[in-house]
Amino acid sequence: MIHSYLGESIRLEIKYKNRTSIAIKMDGYGTVEVHAPKGTSQENVHQVVEEHWEAIQEKLREMTNRQRGREEKVYEYGENFLYLGHAYPIEIFIDMNIMQERVEFKDEKLHIYVKQHDEENIKQALKRFYSQQCKALVEKSISVHQSNFKTKPRSIQITDSQKTWGTCDSNRKLTFNWRLAMAPREVIDYVVVHEMSHMVHLNHDRSFWRLVGKIMPDYKEKENWLSLSSWKMTV
Repeated sequence: MIHSYLGESIRLEIKYKNRTSIAIKMDGYGTVEVHAPKGTSQENVHQVVEEHWEAIQEKLREMTNRQRGREEKVYEYGENFLYLGHAYPIEIFIDMNIMQERVEFKDEKLHIYVKQHDEENIKQALKRFYSQQCKALVEKSISVHQSNFKTKPRSIQITDSQKTWGTCDSNRKLTFNWRLAMAPREVIDYVVVHEMSHMVHLNHDRSFWRLVGKIMPDYKEKENWLSLSSWKMTV
């Protein structure tokens, strides 16, 4: 059925089950599924849906954006870029006398200092900033979680991988994707714990996931954030 509220409409499907409360889910096609206890009236279901209307619309917008793929950025004042899980606008400063083009985070903005307003220069400055921040954040996270492990990483590198957030090889060499600096700190912590756990268990077997879960019981929430937000983590 189509349910309309506040000038917007959604596809709504109600499923009655042996349960004690109403749960709202969303399938891969943008249909909102409501799992309700048997005997629940449609009026009550609609009331619950409308109470969560804002969150439902936000999820639908996220789904639409993910289906479009990575967004194209405009390297102009006011364009937003993620940093530690939040979107901040950029502000560009032209200075022909600077030694190296750089990015600084201050006043809730990403201040970009370049010799000339060139898209590639701005992009490279942002990548350097994220790489530097990622290395510092990863190193701090490793030091925090090291007490959970008997062995230490042999080396730590920041890479420009298009396929993975991190890796760990048999020599305990850890690599991390610079885009992680765009994620919340707790998500970065999860990726660090994940890769450090590979120092003990190279495969994703049950022992591996038990170790990850022991250190970070809510790791699935962090995985879910990456799954939902990776399309936004770009320059």
